Amino acid sequence: MQFDIITLFPNIIDSYMQESIIGRAQKAKKIKIKVHDLRTFSKDKHRRVDDTPYGGGAGMVMTVQPIDDAVKKVTRVKGVKKIKTRIILTSASGKTFTQEDAKRLSKYDQLIFICGRYEGIDARVETEIADESLSIGNYVLTGGELPAMAMTDSVARLIPGVLGAKASLDEESHTTPGQLEYPQYTKPEVYGYKVVRGQGSGVRKKKILKVPAVLLSGNHAEIQKWRQEESKKRSR
Repeated sequence: MQFDIITLFPNIIDSYMQESIIGRAQKAKKIKIKVHDLRTFSKDKHRRVDDTPYGGGAGMVMTVQPIDDAVKKVTRVKGVKKIKTRIILTSASGKTFTQEDAKRLSKYDQLIFICGRYEGIDARVETEIADESLSIGNYVLTGGELPAMAMTDSVARLIPGVLGAKASLDEESHTTPGQLEYPQYTKPEVYGYKVVRGQGSGVRKKKILKVPAVLLSGNHAEIQKWRQEESKKRSR
């Protein structure tokens, strides 16, 4: 699967995508991520990609031309004749991205993300170029790079071979709709630390943290039951 991210700040995305699971997946050729500098598609002699809004108002608006040309240029995947592509505009006014969206988008051959900046993007990008607009929450960010990275990460880990173990994917939060993953524990079995109570009082309380006994029992049926119960508690 190929991800193409169109942005004014490619370095922000490059540094993140080269690390951890996503970085390893690219090296293993499970996925391909290409980052495109929007300014290189501008026909303005100064490489401008924004202008003042019609009707007046504060801030600058990203223009249609460089975005349109960028999308046209990147809408193809090497070695794939008939590709299934989805063009996504990251927008605070878009539909909130969910795990179900990640599953849906993972069925495509190519995802193209358009990252907004400044006061916004010319509305014709949303109505005529993008297939859909998505956000990652009911708040405003300075740009669309973080949402594009979050959605790329979420979709990429659903591609076969990216995570490595199918069991890891099956047991994760949100894999089952409406249900969160159960608590996880590892060594040591017992961990103690001191908690300071009150400034200058000198009162300290030592708290011992233990792994739930059921996880140490070796009884797989009871462990599974405990995990299901804890998962339900978290999901309420």
